[in-house]
Amino acid sequence: MKIGIFSGSFNPIHMGHIMLASYFVEYTTFDEVWILVSPHNPLRKRTSKNNDNHRCAMVQMAIRGMTQIQFSDIEFTLPQPSYTINTLDALQAAYPQHDFTLIIGADNWLLFNQWYQSQRIINDYHVCIYPRRGYDIDSNTLPTRVSYIEAPMIEISSTWIREGIAEGRNMSVFLPNGVYQYIQEHQLYKTI
Repeated sequence: MKIGIFSGSFNPIHMGHIMLASYFVEYTTFDEVWILVSPHNPLRKRTSKNNDNHRCAMVQMAIRGMTQIQFSDIEFTLPQPSYTINTLDALQAAYPQHDFTLIIGADNWLLFNQWYQSQRIINDYHVCIYPRRGYDIDSNTLPTRVSYIEAPMIEISSTWIREGIAEGRNMSVFLPNGVYQYIQEHQLYKTI
């Protein structure tokens, strides 16, 4: 099967993430998209271990019943920080029958040369880029194994959600079913 790997902190997962994953399974050749929660992005500040459990729980809640969108916590079994090449290699070793493609935003593509072993990712795997406002990509300049997909731009961010919750705003409409209630029950994001 063709599997799209949609990796990130998902802190918290929001409707933009779900819409994008759904777009990829409905409008591309991916059979499934795996939402992969990252414990530690080397280019970002480390979140708490307690937060890791919450992020995983919220993703699983958000995709319940979506057969073509799956959850993976494989990065929690790998050395930290989480380097994407190690994750892709581990997935390929565990599931040799699948063809894995890394799904990233245009913002990440413009930083891709800073990623650990970025050239090997391109050489050994496929990369699929989706648009982000303010980050223009010339698809004619992309390497052979890298593609640009004109997915819808969704202007919701986890940072904006966290800030809204910290300010006491009701952010429920921007979050998948049950996730806002989970955040409220566990008193998440009350401070920035």
